[in-house]
Amino acid sequence: MTSLCSDACAGRRTGTAGGREARRLVVEALRRAGLDPHEQAIPGNGGANVLATIPAAGAPADRWVIVAAHYDHLGAESGATGSVFRGADDNAAAVGILLSVAGRLAASPPERRNVLVAAFDAEEPPFFTTQQMGSEHWARQPTVPLDRIDWMVCMDLVGHSLGPAGLPDPVRQTVFALGAERSAGTSALLDSMSESEPGVIVRRADAEIIDPLSDHAPFWQRQIPFVFLSNGRSRVYHTPEDTPDKLDWDKMAATARWLERFVRATCARPEARAEFRERRDDASTLRAFLAITDPLRAVSTEARMGHQIAGALLAACDSDGRLRTEDERLTMLGLANHLETALG
Repeated sequence: MTSLCSDACAGRRTGTAGGREARRLVVEALRRAGLDPHEQAIPGNGGANVLATIPAAGAPADRWVIVAAHYDHLGAESGATGSVFRGADDNAAAVGILLSVAGRLAASPPERRNVLVAAFDAEEPPFFTTQQMGSEHWARQPTVPLDRIDWMVCMDLVGHSLGPAGLPDPVRQTVFALGAERSAGTSALLDSMSESEPGVIVRRADAEIIDPLSDHAPFWQRQIPFVFLSNGRSRVYHTPEDTPDKLDWDKMAATARWLERFVRATCARPEARAEFRERRDDASTLRAFLAITDPLRAVSTEARMGHQIAGALLAACDSDGRLRTEDERLTMLGLANHLETALG
């Protein structure tokens, strides 16, 4: 993974020599894992998605789960002495986790469903939200029929701890999982596995707590069930200071082990593709906020206030877990922004 942050990759900007070197490294890593990756060129920007398939164990399956992370980043600042944007947390860490999980699944394939491993290119500006975004291009030119995809799991910004050293493990080990509420049965599965792997705690939050700023967005738009894993933006997000020395390697290893479990459980689900539903679950977000702020109340006035606000908002949710008024929602979004800033 650290090789993606090297001078040779030079920030992994799409369509550059550094971006091509990063793609070569991803392809080679997948081959070492026993897979046969191929590239899907993205017209107009010189980029390419890297894709590899893992057939399900036993009888041939014609249903799929996608596991994805983008490998591109911002490149380097202009000028001969411009700093390189290493992009360790964004998103080399997630690519490292993706490659680790791919290797384990290749060695012992999951049941019932095939897995498509997708290292997407062109997630960063200026391609984000355009047809040249790697995941959007894939969704327009899918290598697997869209109606055969049962779930999509996406990672972005999963390499750092929440908050500075010294905070309690229930805070630092948190990974947020957004979007489970969008498909029947996924929330219950995720909750049952929240603390199944020592070193990481996966907490559900509603997909609308942040803007759809990563590769899950094209799948959400096409009503394909998804889960988006993220630790939120760190203080070094989109700066040259996003370097490997700031990553939490133990948490990343635990996240990889957890993700393997989750992908296997998702592949093995006995039901057909879960019904997609456009519903919010504000209550899940607020419960995550309560869990994070609870161990900090004794040492932080801000945490104590945040805990009180989250508790009051949770009590205000209706029976479907939705806040009733726009003012309540704006208060929750403000709390989310404050927590992200404080713990980045």
